[in-house]
Parts: sequence; structure tokens; C-alpha cells
Amino acid sequence: MQRPDCTPLVLLLCVLSTPIYSDEQQHDPKFNVLFIISDDLTANALSCYGNTVCQTPNVDAIAARGTRFTRAYCQGTYCGPSRASMLSGYYPHATGVLGYKSPRPQIGDRATWPQHFKNNGYYTARVSKIYHMGVPGGIEYGGDGRDHDGGNGADDAASWTERFNSPGPEWKAAGDGETLESNPDGAKPVVGGNTFVVVEADGDDLVHSDGKTAVKAAELITQHKNEPFWLGVGFVRPHVPFVAPRPYFKPFLPYSSLTLPPKIPGDWDDIPSAGINYKTSVNMQMDVRRQKKALGGYYACVSYMDAQVGKVMQALKDAELEDRTIVIFTSDHGYHLGEHDFWAKVSLRDESAGVPLIISVPGKKPAICRSLVELLDLYPTISHLCGLDIPERIQGRDISRMLDDPTHTVRESAFSVAPARKGFLLREDRWAYIQYEEDASAGIELFDTEADPEQYDNLADDPTHAALVERFKRQLADKLRAVRDNDLTL
Repeated sequence: MQRPDCTPLVLLLCVLSTPIYSDEQQHDPKFNVLFIISDDLTANALSCYGNTVCQTPNVDAIAARGTRFTRAYCQGTYCGPSRASMLSGYYPHATGVLGYKSPRPQIGDRATWPQHFKNNGYYTARVSKIYHMGVPGGIEYGGDGRDHDGGNGADDAASWTERFNSPGPEWKAAGDGETLESNPDGAKPVVGGNTFVVVEADGDDLVHSDGKTAVKAAELITQHKNEPFWLGVGFVRPHVPFVAPRPYFKPFLPYSSLTLPPKIPGDWDDIPSAGINYKTSVNMQMDVRRQKKALGGYYACVSYMDAQVGKVMQALKDAELEDRTIVIFTSDHGYHLGEHDFWAKVSLRDESAGVPLIISVPGKKPAICRSLVELLDLYPTISHLCGLDIPERIQGRDISRMLDDPTHTVRESAFSVAPARKGFLLREDRWAYIQYEEDASAGIELFDTEADPEQYDNLADDPTHAALVERFKRQLADKLRAVRDNDLTL
């Protein structure tokens, strides 16, 4: 076809017919942020991390689109300090938030991670537990039930445009329940608190907190699909009590068919007493039957949580926002499921200090990243990916380059703490160094994770590793000094 002559009249008509865009319209829309966090979740329970018994197809689908990190670590090995650290941008010992409190008094008017997005024009909301909230007590009452902030636990109101709680019956749910912990004769009824209880519950998903959370999250995605949002979706399972609707238990029945981690005679003999976790098969008086039922109850809760993740992701798809939304899936810390005869959190071993972390960014290829990262890195990384300035004061690092090059490294070591044990972890590629008390007076653990990936052989007292132990002692002292030197004065 012959090209028409470009006469002045034709050029004028071309100019007049060209649409005029504002500066904002000429740029791609801002990425939304969908932050999904599960409570007390070990990566070892997810099929995308290799579990062949507990299937998690919906979390797996996020991993299939994103980058799955295999060496991500929390900064505190129980809920309060971990969440306060991740959301404030500071290590626990920088703010002194070592328990179950909000970081707001320590950080003053500095913006938290969601607040930074709120200050930059985002709608920000949380559904259920993002900052610390008591489980099960807080969930029974739609919040903590013991504070003066409308039942919102250690939440930070300034972080949110709106916030929503998701009450549920928890250990009081109708169904077949059993207390597994400290109940060797079976006489104890189902009880509340931070106790190993399994309830095969009557009713459907919406009876429970996480089912309500998924519905509210889906509703918010639909309502706010035409504006940039930062939405925090907090699922409380698999935190104890292990409560889920009956159908989620079926794949794990009979419990006797489940396999527990190996038990090694003398496993605790070479570690300091501070290194023996606060919950063990021994002090919880759980025989093998109860241990296997605890494992099955945990897996049922993971399966239930995964199904709720699927509902939220379907809402994102239905709103046609998959190509405009960064999705993050993680947990506040890991969890022991019988490894070393340990159960639950607090420990600084990999099962407890390590976390699942998946980041899916539109336009980036799926990958597996084995570089060391921390949950603290999410604040600067997601800010950068969304085109926001990274506050210079925060202590995390931008790991966004790993999403293009999974071999990229930003950390030589990851740092985590267990304040209740006055414990500190420096986790390098090869070495895991754990020290109790800042002067090491309560003991040290050192593991060669290449030769001993399950951390059975404590090398701290081996004379051939004396120089390495001294190097780690100095490194830890330097790290704590640097963490605390960050100026938090107003």
C-alpha cells in the first residue's frame, strides 16, 4: 500500500487526533502489594519446599510465579518481636521491642512499612493478625481482649487506612477435641492458651477466623481494585490450637501413619541447657501417639490456611489485578515439628529461625534463590519495587536485584534473636552460630551445616574450631553494637 503524502494538513490532523496524557497516565500504574502472612509456619510443611505429605497447592501457585527463598530468616523467633521488627524496619534490639508490644513508642513518628505506603497515596488495610495479636485469646474476642485499643492487640493504628479483626471459636469450636500437652492420662479437657490442642471441628471454613479473613480480604480487593493498595492478610493457622474443619484432617488419618523426625540418642548431650527448647516431647509429656496427632493437626491447619490463600488469590484474579500486584507470602517465624524432640518456636535452629518467603512480582521470571535474606529486607525491597523512596534510617537491605538474578548476594550472614532465651543467631552459608547471653556465659552452639545440615553435632567446644568461635563472638558483638547505634531519638 502506498504511503500518503505528509502534507501540512495531514500532519495537523494527526496531531489533533493524538490523545494527550497526563504525566501520571504516561507511567505504568503503581503496583499493589498483597502481603500474606501465616502464623507459626515452618517452610518444611509446604509442598513447594519439599513436603510430600502436606499438600499446599495455593501457596505452591504463588511460588510458581515468583521467587522462592530457601534461606530466609526472621529477626525474632516468636511473634511479637518478629512482627514489630519486620513492620518497623528495625532489629528488635534497636527498638527494645523484645516481647509483645507495638514498636510505635520507640520509633516515634517514623513511618512503618505499611504507613510508608499510606503516606505515598496507598490505601492500606490489615485483616486479622499483622502486628502481634494474642492467639487464641485475642481471636476469640476479635482482637487481644486484654488491651485498650478496641481489641486490636499490639497493632499500630497509624499504619492503616482501615483495619479488620476476624473472631473465631478457636479451642472452643464444636467438634472432636483433645489436649495433647501435659495430659498423659487423658483426663484433661480441651483447654485454651498456648497449648497443643487438636480439634477436628464441625462446620465449614467460615466458622473460623481464617475463613472470615479470606472473605474480608477478597471483599477489600474488589472494593479497592481501582486504587493502589497495600493489603495485609494475616492467617492465624497453623498456630495452636490446631483447629480446622474436619475435611482438612482426612489426608492425615490415621495419625499413626505419619512419620516423625528421627530421634537420635544423646542429641541434647552436647548443647547448653539454654539450647533445649521450651517445648519438647519430654516436658509436654507427649508420647508417640500424641506427637503424631500433633503433626497431623498441624498439617490439617496448614491445609486449611492454604485453602484460604487460594480464595484471596482467586479474588485478585477475578479483579484482573494479577499483573499489577506484588504478592508476598511468609510467616513470622518457623516451627519445630519434633526435630531434636523440639516442638513449636523460640529455638534458634533453622526449623524455628528460618521462614518460608515467596515474592511474586509481575513481569519477573520465577526462580529459586538460595542467598541469605531477612524479613527485615521486605520494607526496603517492596518500597523500591513500587517506586517509593527507601528511608535511609531503616536497617533492612534492598534485595530486589535477587528477583532478576537469584545468585545475587546482599548478606554474608542473617541475624536472629530469641529474647526469652537471651539467644543470638548468626547464620552464614555454611555455619550456624548460636550464643546465649551477650558474654556467652550461658553457652554456645556451632554447626557445620554442610557436613551436618540437621544440626546434630555441636562443634563449639572442638579445639580445631576455637578461632572460628572467637571470630563469631567478635562478629556478634559488632553486630549488636551496630544495631543499637542506629539513632532512634527524635
